[in-house]
Amino acid sequence: QVQLVESGGGLAQPGGSLRLSCTAPGFALEDYVVGWFRQVPGKEREFVAVMWRGRNIYYADSVKGRFTISKDTARNTVDLQMNSLKPDETAVYYCAGDSGLILSSIRGPANYDYWGQGTLVTVSS
Repeated sequence: QVQLVESGGGLAQPGGSLRLSCTAPGFALEDYVVGWFRQVPGKEREFVAVMWRGRNIYYADSVKGRFTISKDTARNTVDLQMNSLKPDETAVYYCAGDSGLILSSIRGPANYDYWGQGTLVTVSS
């Protein structure tokens, strides 16, 4: 069973930055599809970004140019660098993983088998 662990959440000011990390002890994340999603209470979980098998990268339109997803093979992490944060991006951010997703399925949270516990990102002055 793959267990995903997120870290790096916290408080950022509007326009500020945070970096989230996702790791999976005992499993090489570069072999998986690893996505980042976010959710606020009362709303559906929202796609943010995904790295497909360590190569292809896709972003939600709302974060393009501000967020960057990347892998660190040495640390076995998939990171999400978030710049120019906005207050309405306050949410719990989740790392998700799957070993068998095809490209057409990468934006749907229901398609992922593995999830982290989530990390809270608060954007506020």
